[in-house]
Amino acid sequence: MYPQGVASGDPDMHSVLLWTRRPYPDGHGPAHLKVEVAEDAEFARVVAVSRANCLPVSDWTVRVLVGGLKPGREYWYRFTDAQGNGSRIGRTLTAPAQDDTRAVRFAFVSCQNANLGAQNAYRRMIYEDERAAPEDRLGFVLHLGDFIYELSWYPEDRPKGYYTRHINDVVRYPHGEKIGDFHVPTDVGDYRAAYDGYLRDPDLQDARARFAFVTIWDNHEFSWQGWQSFQAFDGKTRPAQAVKVAAMQAWFEYHPARVTKPSPSLDRFDPPAVSTVPITKFDDNGMGDEPNNRAALASLTGYRALRWGPHVDLIITDQRSYRSEEPTGRDEAGDLVSDDFPRFLPEESQRILDGGRDYNGGHPPATIAFNGKIVPNFRKDAPPQTVLGAVQRAWFMDRLKASTATWKIWGNTTALIDMRTDAQNLPATFPKHWPSTDYAGFGGGEACSAYVERDAIYDMVAREGITGFASVCGDRHSFWAGLAAKALPPRPFEPVGVTFVTGSISAPGLAEAVEFSMKTTDPTRPLFVAERADGSHAATINLTVHHGVRSALEYAASGDIAKARALSNPDNAPHVAFADMGGHGYAVVRAASDALSTEFVCIPRPIDRSTAEDGGPLRYRVIHTAKLWGKGERPVLEQRVVEGDAELSV
Repeated sequence: MYPQGVASGDPDMHSVLLWTRRPYPDGHGPAHLKVEVAEDAEFARVVAVSRANCLPVSDWTVRVLVGGLKPGREYWYRFTDAQGNGSRIGRTLTAPAQDDTRAVRFAFVSCQNANLGAQNAYRRMIYEDERAAPEDRLGFVLHLGDFIYELSWYPEDRPKGYYTRHINDVVRYPHGEKIGDFHVPTDVGDYRAAYDGYLRDPDLQDARARFAFVTIWDNHEFSWQGWQSFQAFDGKTRPAQAVKVAAMQAWFEYHPARVTKPSPSLDRFDPPAVSTVPITKFDDNGMGDEPNNRAALASLTGYRALRWGPHVDLIITDQRSYRSEEPTGRDEAGDLVSDDFPRFLPEESQRILDGGRDYNGGHPPATIAFNGKIVPNFRKDAPPQTVLGAVQRAWFMDRLKASTATWKIWGNTTALIDMRTDAQNLPATFPKHWPSTDYAGFGGGEACSAYVERDAIYDMVAREGITGFASVCGDRHSFWAGLAAKALPPRPFEPVGVTFVTGSISAPGLAEAVEFSMKTTDPTRPLFVAERADGSHAATINLTVHHGVRSALEYAASGDIAKARALSNPDNAPHVAFADMGGHGYAVVRAASDALSTEFVCIPRPIDRSTAEDGGPLRYRVIHTAKLWGKGERPVLEQRVVEGDAELSV
């Protein structure tokens, strides 16, 4: 009767949003569900009863805001239809009061691709939380996007699978569009089908029933390489205003979240009527200045903040809806990539393209020299890149500046920690020559490569003396821990906070991709992956981005981690404490009055669903802790490997 289970979201001290879906046969009219909230799982102490609308126009999804609750309390809830058919029982927690000084714990996750993997991480999360002491249980789960993957393969599209993964038959679009060998949604019915399929996963469904979720979309909730209301396929960008609205409608319907939209109704989305027309004019922040584009983006506003007691102000931003076009992905940037190093891009070139007309104090170069070519600087007259957009950026900086919480935590759907390597230090004996004296970046698309915008935020943090500044991020399909700094050597290195990235729940990461996509004869393969004697693979990319190219090459040759670390370049990544480009799982934050710690819980590659009660074995558990620093002091991260093997990541 309730095939997608139940969920709760965005709790505050006195209220929480509850959700379910109770589909009815075709032709059945509007229905009502009874909602009960109790202080016990047996519902002997019911504290709230309400009626919620269940409408076909909302795909039979239900959202109800329950108030009058007590802070820092555990509650249970359930839905019942007119025929007496009940949902499963859900559990949720309200936010603690402002004078509740207990430590806060929450998990952050991202990137669950049910089409290609299993959601074993949620089973592990539930298992550990059920056995934890009450004070050590999670307050909520922050989902940083890619809740669904809108591009979907059907099993018949790839009968041999993807890498060593089989294709799970999770989503079949009623309409859809086929591009290459994958399918993408074209209307709200298609996006609903994706959520319908994903939420039938038992581990995801159990997690939503146990924990309150705080969610924000990333790119795959709309379109893989999408930005604003554009889609991009096969190197071509096209307007998709109606598709963007459809994506936002389905997101609203399937997530209990305190997002805002023009219509205040919780019962229905009320989509704006938009036309899919060309977008040819852009304002000074790169926003497509076309009424249908603006209406599509205004149909749902996701950025918001959640206060969790005195210690945590969680400020969540949307990195996709208001961003300008990513410059390194444009055709004109093609000459800044060497055929011998197709995954690298000169770091300074990235900064030049990002800065546009503001680069070098307003004196950008007309050309960029690389690999024996003189490449026109196609952005020399353009404004700097933005990921947040002007309005959201101003809101974010104001909220950050005004926060009185011990820890001001930026929930960012993309990584804020720089990823680069010292390709200029490749030995003379290496078969290929990196045609630059510059560090090699890995292209754009993340918040860390919007240098001008990120620098302005970090400058404000330093200028205002903001302490306890941290960021928790997703999208990179890897675990990272480090220091938040706007520049790396040879520029001054001045950290202003700490930053973390969580591994994906199930989506493949870079380490897995290169393992299968790079030829064994490729001279650069040892910088990414090495073959061990037992036939397994070592993710040397972790050493490349952390310790530098010579460390990676040494490990690929000898398998000796001590020798590899002895060749570490301290200037390559002084901001990085941990990097695992093949990590899957989740991260747990503990924020107290004196320190913040982030625990990485890494599981093996989740190809098949684990039948074990605990979700299967762990690869490792690593904790990074920062003591609260004072104004003018630098943050410091301490690392502790609790269990497992993470030798290539530390």
